[in-house]
Amino acid sequence: MHFKKQLLALAVSSLTITPVLATNGMNLEGYGPIATGMGGASMAYDNGTAAMMNNPATLGLADDGARLDLAIGFLGPDVEVVGGQSSGGDSYIMPAAGYTRRSGNLTYGIGMFAQGGMGTEFAMGIDGMEERSELGVGRLILPLAYNVNDNLTVGGSVDFVWAMLDLKMAMPLANMAGLITEPGNGTLGGALGDMMTAGYDNARLDFSDGSDYTGKAKGTGFAGKLGFTYKINDMATIGASYHTKTSLNDLETSASGASLIVTDTVNPTQEVPGKITVKDFQWPSTFGMGISVKPTDQWMFAADIKKIGWEDVMEDFTMTYSSMGDSVTFALPQYWEDQTVFNLGAAYKATDKLTLRAGLNLADNPIPDSTMHYLFPAIVKDHYTVGFGYDINDMSSVNFSLQHAPEVTQTNSTFGYTVSHAQTSWQLMYSANF
Repeated sequence: MHFKKQLLALAVSSLTITPVLATNGMNLEGYGPIATGMGGASMAYDNGTAAMMNNPATLGLADDGARLDLAIGFLGPDVEVVGGQSSGGDSYIMPAAGYTRRSGNLTYGIGMFAQGGMGTEFAMGIDGMEERSELGVGRLILPLAYNVNDNLTVGGSVDFVWAMLDLKMAMPLANMAGLITEPGNGTLGGALGDMMTAGYDNARLDFSDGSDYTGKAKGTGFAGKLGFTYKINDMATIGASYHTKTSLNDLETSASGASLIVTDTVNPTQEVPGKITVKDFQWPSTFGMGISVKPTDQWMFAADIKKIGWEDVMEDFTMTYSSMGDSVTFALPQYWEDQTVFNLGAAYKATDKLTLRAGLNLADNPIPDSTMHYLFPAIVKDHYTVGFGYDINDMSSVNFSLQHAPEVTQTNSTFGYTVSHAQTSWQLMYSANF
């Protein structure tokens, strides 16, 4: 009961989970240091309670009893507009926790994990003020797995999902006007027209609470997962999982939680307070399948392939600004492509207590040149990972992974600027079995 109370407290605190700049598009390259140390491969072997983020059926591969995992992750993106500024958003902390219990053929539990996100921070935009973005998505998960027989395990989860967004984005006023899909017909629309006529140079959308743990615009919803594993023989197991597209409410600020600001060098700065609604932001569906092979007691190899459906959810980034009894809708084109990810990993049991891991995470960049934006540069591709697990005693262990994504550069073909992005990150987890 004590462990359950601890986990419930952690789950509640996760509602302020740190937004992160993610790596397979907006997803993390792996969930849990066991899987991440093996390149993110996770479909067909026991990888701890992080299975509820990967393939919940693998929870049924654990031994009888309960397991509590407490984890902390660090993400260190290195983003730069080449020839310009470096992003100050270079350090993000990600907590995670999971509790599961296997009783006979049934395994159940609860956990919370950071799903992913993206963001940057630049000291000065075209209007001389800070620009930043910070999108974070997290999940509180209720998984269930059932061992149908000695070979087949099925599993699923119900996920409560939350998303948070901060944005300080500046651009020429004429460019912002070009993004309008639904112009205002009242006071706000008239005010924007007057600003254009007056010759204002720049405009910005500004909504940010300044916190590393929350966002000014918030939304919640649900999603789910289904999966299975099948033991082919004593050496090989296959597995697969399907993660549904989320059903999130629109992300919203309070009625006066945002500002539309116009500036130039001649006219006085004008600020119009109002409300931002981010329309139909969703996390994509994912299908993954994989195999694990254990040819000896010391070696295990794993390989997965995943398909992430970015195209369905990242056609554009649509925001409605409401103020003065009127509203204007902007659509920032994205046109992301679906992403295929290959996860390859190996584990070597060096001693009775120590396991060494290494892996590769290979993926394409889903963002086209024409719409890549320096505030949303989720452009990294491949990752190299290493890790280890150490059994402290029969009841507890630690696992660690280290990941590096080599630098990727991409040039926006519309505006001509180039962004570079590399990452180094790690995950650390303490596990108790009881």
